[in-house]
Amino acid sequence: MLAHMDSPTTEAGQFWERHYRARRTWGGRVNPLLAETAAPLRPGAALDLGCGAGGDAVWLARRGWDVTAVDISPTAVERVRELGLQITTEQHDLAQSFPQGRFDLISAQYFHTPFPLLRGRILRTAAQALDPGGLLLIVDHGSTAPWSWDQNPGTHFPTPTETAADLDLDPALWSVVRAGTPSRQATGPAGETATVIDNVLIIQRTSE
Repeated sequence: MLAHMDSPTTEAGQFWERHYRARRTWGGRVNPLLAETAAPLRPGAALDLGCGAGGDAVWLARRGWDVTAVDISPTAVERVRELGLQITTEQHDLAQSFPQGRFDLISAQYFHTPFPLLRGRILRTAAQALDPGGLLLIVDHGSTAPWSWDQNPGTHFPTPTETAADLDLDPALWSVVRAGTPSRQATGPAGETATVIDNVLIIQRTSE
């Protein structure tokens, strides 16, 4: 299913559209922290924020999740749809619109951009879209990989504590179930490897 397709008009939308138009492969590897988090869960409704090449959405769909995959780039959305799986694909500039529905798992993997973004507001909206018991998984870069599009040495990556503070969620309704900075060996698009750090925050909705 495909919905909500528009040509990007913002600078951010045009940047990511150029980025994904230049990409040659789709439906690649799942992000490891998503696989680690979701593997023990009973499949339900999942939302992939910034689906990109679709590796996470494909992994979830093949394990029985009802997946909604969204991205600002219409090329990314269209090519994930063309993979032929039962994935609902929607184009959203999340600063302006957000998918409808309630979810058991919402994944925001490396939700960074070189443009101004009200990230806290968007992630707070995501937390509010969880059903009770549902998880919001936020995985941010904690270091710069050699193949990253952002090689600015002055880039500040938000820590899990900073991200949680920015969300400013009511602890009576949401709880932090994981906040950490694990390191791992990562493989880049050309097969190169490097040790990288991830900043991981998992929020659970505990009540309506």
